[in-house]
Amino acid sequence: MSDMLHDKVALITGATSGIGRATAELFAAEGAKVAFTGRRIQLGQSLAAQIAGKFIIADHRLAADCERAVAETVSAYGRLDIVFNNAGIVIGGTAESTSEEDWQETFQVNVTAVWHICKHAIPIMRTQGGGVIVNNASDWGLVGGREAVAYSASKGAVIQMTRSMALDHAHENIRINAVCPGDTFVDRWLEEGYFRESELVPEAEARHSDELPMGRVGEAEEIARAVLFLASDLSSFMTGVALPVDGGNTAQ
Repeated sequence: MSDMLHDKVALITGATSGIGRATAELFAAEGAKVAFTGRRIQLGQSLAAQIAGKFIIADHRLAADCERAVAETVSAYGRLDIVFNNAGIVIGGTAESTSEEDWQETFQVNVTAVWHICKHAIPIMRTQGGGVIVNNASDWGLVGGREAVAYSASKGAVIQMTRSMALDHAHENIRINAVCPGDTFVDRWLEEGYFRESELVPEAEARHSDELPMGRVGEAEEIARAVLFLASDLSSFMTGVALPVDGGNTAQ
């Protein structure tokens, strides 16, 4: 690796699996000191040992846990250079079929938690003289998706929040961008069936997509590389960007 994040301190939310875990592994390989959150204790402890990072048990539906995640990162490493707001949930449904509870939880985790983390991270970055925040949005926040009203709306909100915060803090050397993944293969697809009637989906089928121009879904590591680009000095003149990494979905 190129040691692109040498001695940087990063906080990654929702990193016990999927895109978050792949990003934590990549950041550590690039020289960063990584703190990360999650609720699955065994997976979190395993990753912490693997990357010599700090695992913070947190439920991002709770404002206090968001504040504590930032505080524990700074307590452990003395500063905070990078935040990747990755934690999120996907609950399918149309406007009619989405329950009040599913709507509220989707926005609590996907939108409000991002605001809470940024609210507490930005003052620290300002004091340090700068920092970088990357928010995990979605290509469905740019173009919409069928039977995912709450999810698409929440990710559209993340994109607009990203743009607004980028304008508010550009003069403070705090860059804020969003990555917009398309369908990305994660273990959860096999565990839950991914929008199917809880049937297990063969891995080869889960990785294939006739709907995307590239004919396949993304890999978590591919999204992680885009996050690394946005978090590093390679993107030093970029802020307020919503970067699709989606196999061509938003080009259609």
